[in-house]
Amino acid sequence: MLAKFFARYPTQIKYIVGNEVAERFTFYGMRSILMIYATTYLFMDKQVATQDIHVFFALVYFFPLLGGFISDTFWGKYRTIMTLSLVYIVGCFIVAWVPSVIGLKIGLLLIAIGSGGIKPCVSANVGDQFADHEKDKMREVFNIFYFTINFGSFFATLLIPLLLAKFGPKTAFTAPAILMALATFIFWLGRHQYVRRPPTGLNPHGVVPVLWTALKNWRPLEGKPFLAGALTKHRPQDIAAVQAVGRITGIFLLVSCFWALFDQHSSTWITQASNMNGHINLHLGAWSVTEILPSQMASLNPILVMILIPIFVKFIYPALKESGFKVTPLRKMSAGMVLAALAFFEVAAIEWFLSQGMQLHMLWQFFPYLTLTMAEVLVSVTGLEFAYTQAPASMKSTIMSLWLMTTVLGNVLTASLAAHTFSLLPHASPETNFFFFFGVLMALFSLVFIVASCFYQYVEANPEH
Repeated sequence: MLAKFFARYPTQIKYIVGNEVAERFTFYGMRSILMIYATTYLFMDKQVATQDIHVFFALVYFFPLLGGFISDTFWGKYRTIMTLSLVYIVGCFIVAWVPSVIGLKIGLLLIAIGSGGIKPCVSANVGDQFADHEKDKMREVFNIFYFTINFGSFFATLLIPLLLAKFGPKTAFTAPAILMALATFIFWLGRHQYVRRPPTGLNPHGVVPVLWTALKNWRPLEGKPFLAGALTKHRPQDIAAVQAVGRITGIFLLVSCFWALFDQHSSTWITQASNMNGHINLHLGAWSVTEILPSQMASLNPILVMILIPIFVKFIYPALKESGFKVTPLRKMSAGMVLAALAFFEVAAIEWFLSQGMQLHMLWQFFPYLTLTMAEVLVSVTGLEFAYTQAPASMKSTIMSLWLMTTVLGNVLTASLAAHTFSLLPHASPETNFFFFFGVLMALFSLVFIVASCFYQYVEANPEH
């Protein structure tokens, strides 16, 4: 059946998709148990664990800059993916077989280099496999790719926490490590069939060269624009492209706060769930479930993504357009940022009830998960569209890298604030105030984002796409 499904695509696509399913299962499975492992098995302070985990998340989205540079300049996509996948595998096994804080940190650093490094290469490698007349098929495969990310994430966050609970951390981390090795092997099987674009080398008219030339020739007392000095070496269109990058970067900086909130569903939200009641009585034939593990609550996110994207695309966006409302990318993202703030007010409310001694079931977290996932669909999916369509043709890779950097900044923000105590709400617990603070912070960023989006001039003639 799968062979028939992939028959309409280039033969090598099945290896790339198979690799993606296994790699995403590895990453999200390991990620789902990091907080529990660090605090319960390594006895790390929860604030320190939160800091370290969000630094790891930040590095995962920082190293795409390195991976993309190496791929485009020196190695090409295939060699970059294979080499950094081996680094990824070593990191997974170190986390599994060196049960210590230092082992965890070294392993996570290698995983960040590997996972982050291959991130910009894998999706670009998909596009390389299609000719110009096969763009429709390419879009279909990219949709399959997004589905596999959430498919792997959903099952990983259900199964890996079970392995941790039943067999301990060595087994729970070894399973993703083996699967990452399998992912690399699957990718290697297609080595003779891939279309391999050679590295293009350094771009002499990229952002850094243009800015460097402008800086060297800047004469502030002459009253000329800063970038005017770059005309001595670069074309006007190169300078215009750098100016466009600057405008888009201003929007991206405001989005970074969203990621400071979103990635906490893999850290602080799991900590909250561990203080809640997870008992259930579910029977499906011979199969029964009596308890939800705190780490498994994160599986709500990918399953809700798969449900909500079709609902937004097929029903909500068309209904808004028919009512006469312009559904622009920045308006979608504005709504998503407001929803992200609302999600943290919801978890703050749950935390307040817990601090009052009330016994709440974990399923109460369904509501903030639903709100946060709606925010993700509006911000993350739309942000990729905005980044690609607004980027100048010569700067699309740069803009996509800067989009990933918003996640870095967000997680650095969370890591830097994790050890701080806030007292916005009187007579509330530190945990309640922590969640409430991030809700207020997101609300303020949302307000500034809405104002900034009102002044943004779209490059495309039709921004409603």
